[in-house]
Amino acid sequence: MPRELTMPKLSDSMADAVITRWLKSTGDPFTRGEGLIEVETDKATVVYEAEWDGTLGSILVPEGESAAVGAPIATLADGDEDGDGGAATDRAAPSPAAHPEAAPPPPVPAPRREETGRRPVATPVARRTAVALGVSLHGITGTGPGGRITADDVTRAADQGTAPAVAAPSTPAPQDGSGPKGEVHVLEPTPTQATIARRMTESATTIPVFTVSADVDVSEIVTSRRDARDRGENVPSVNDFVVKAAAAALHEFPRFNASYVDGKVELYARVNVGIAVSTEDALLVPVVRDADRKSLAEIAVDARRLADAARARTLTPDDFQGGTFTVSNLGMFGVRSFTAIVDPPQVAILAVGSARREPAEDGAGRVVFRDVMTVTLSCDHRVVYGADGARFLSRLRELLERPLSLAL
Repeated sequence: MPRELTMPKLSDSMADAVITRWLKSTGDPFTRGEGLIEVETDKATVVYEAEWDGTLGSILVPEGESAAVGAPIATLADGDEDGDGGAATDRAAPSPAAHPEAAPPPPVPAPRREETGRRPVATPVARRTAVALGVSLHGITGTGPGGRITADDVTRAADQGTAPAVAAPSTPAPQDGSGPKGEVHVLEPTPTQATIARRMTESATTIPVFTVSADVDVSEIVTSRRDARDRGENVPSVNDFVVKAAAAALHEFPRFNASYVDGKVELYARVNVGIAVSTEDALLVPVVRDADRKSLAEIAVDARRLADAARARTLTPDDFQGGTFTVSNLGMFGVRSFTAIVDPPQVAILAVGSARREPAEDGAGRVVFRDVMTVTLSCDHRVVYGADGARFLSRLRELLERPLSLAL
C-alpha cells in the first residue's frame, strides 16, 4: 500500500517551507541518507535526506510550491519505515482485488511551477536580483540544477532584454513618481522573512514582556583583547565573553533556561545559547550547544563558524536545533542599547549594545575613563518576575566585570 512522504520539520521555528528542487524523480529508488529534496526553510536552504529506503511514487508538491510541516509532499511506492521529520503515513486506497481488471494508472509527476504559470523555481539570491533589476522571473530559463534560476540567469536576461518587466499591481501607483508617495516598489517577502514576521507578531501579541537593563564595566575585557591582538593572538570577541557569561548565569538561574509551552514551563538540562546573526535579507539564530560546558576559546570557534555559515546560507538544520536562550548583539553597529523581542517559546533574550568610554570615579576619588556596555534583558513575565531578571542581570554583570573566571 502506498505511503506518504510529509514535509519534515527542519528547525524549531519552521512552520512551512518551499521545495526548491526534487533530487529524485518519480519511480527513482533511494536509500537511507540519500538526498530527496532541497528545501528553503525559514532559516536556510538545506537538503533533506531520506530516513529510510524506498522508491518515490508520485510528487504531490512540485518545485517552487510551499507545504506546511507534516503535510504530504509525495507518495512512496514501497516505503515501510516512518521517519521522525518526514513521516510516512498510510493513505486509504481501494483494494486492487476489488477490480482486478483495472490496473492503477502510473504515477504522474507533478508539474513544475514554470509549467503552471505560478512562482518560478529560483534561488533566494536570484529573487533578490530580480527585484533589484525590476524584472520578472517568469520566462527566464534557469541553468541551475533542475532548471533552477540563478542570479547569473537573471542578470544575463536583464542585460539581453529578454526578461519581462515586473507585472503592474492590480491598483497601480503612478510610475513617474507623480503620486503623493512617489514611485512604489512592492517587495515579496522570502519564506525566511515571512516566518520571522509571523513569529515576531506572535511574540509581541502573546507574551507579557518586561525588560531590565544594566551598564557593565567591560574595561578588563577590552584591555585584554587589545593586548592579545598586539601579540598577534586569536582573540575571542566581546560577544563570546557575553555568551560564556550568559551560559554560566543560565546554569545558576534555570528558569531562564526554559520555554513556556501549553501553559507549562519546561526547564532544560542543557544550556544552548542562540546567537543572532544578521544576513543580507534575514536574521538567523544558530545555536552554540552546551555553552556552559565549553571554554571561552571553544565558544569563540563555534560562534565564528556559525556566523560565517549563516552569512553564506550554508547552515544545516542541526545548527538551529535546541536553542534555550538567545543573545542579540548590535554593538558592532554603534548601537548604545536596544530591546530585543523574545523568540517564543524561549523565556528570555539578551540585547547587547556597544562599549563606550565614560568617566567614572575610582577608589581614590579621581576621575578615570572606563569602557561601559549596556545590556538589556527581555523576559516572559509568565515564567520569571522583575526580581528574577534583576538577579540574573546582576550575576551576568559580575561575571563580565571579572572576566578571568570566564577565560579559565
